Amino acid sequence: MTDKVNIMTEQGADIAQVSLAVANRIRNWRKEKKLSLDELSRRASVSKGMLVEIEKGAANPSIAILCKLAAALGVSVADIVNVSSTPAVHLIEEADIPVLWQGEKGGRARLLAGTAGPDMIELWKWEMQPGERFSSPGHPSGTFELLHVEAGALTLTLDESVTPIPAGASAVAKTDAAHSYANEGDTLLVFTMTVAELSRR
Repeated sequence: MTDKVNIMTEQGADIAQVSLAVANRIRNWRKEKKLSLDELSRRASVSKGMLVEIEKGAANPSIAILCKLAAALGVSVADIVNVSSTPAVHLIEEADIPVLWQGEKGGRARLLAGTAGPDMIELWKWEMQPGERFSSPGHPSGTFELLHVEAGALTLTLDESVTPIPAGASAVAKTDAAHSYANEGDTLLVFTMTVAELSRR
């Protein structure tokens, strides 16, 4: 299972409204930075056709596409889905926490919170059912992730290296290369993840 997803929220917020909000933010940032669709497409390595659909609110972009667009625009994924922190304390209600990945068997990944701007930190909560997998082509250079497994066992594959992470254990991984998370066990996998991209500029 790759990261083909629908953007939705935990407690029933309208998917179309979330997609429209994402569309508006991407379009506004693109215009603010005076980028044409062609130029953003080139910088983000995302097809122009996909960008047109996203900006119309007609497409639900994957996590990978959101990461590429955020990097190209100099913002964070949290900025795009509107869970980034701007005041000293920015409370995000449970109903406003977006689900950015859903597995074929009911797993999900929620972006709990994140900082704004090109240097960003994100906090994620993942639940994966047995047999589910999420694959990423890799993040910008310098990205690393902190992982803590709460239940089950996480199989982390980074390039050709496979690392099993059991319940109660933590790991630090440089994820600027292709990587994946998988639940190869027979019980629910639950883990938290902090993503830090601190060297874009």
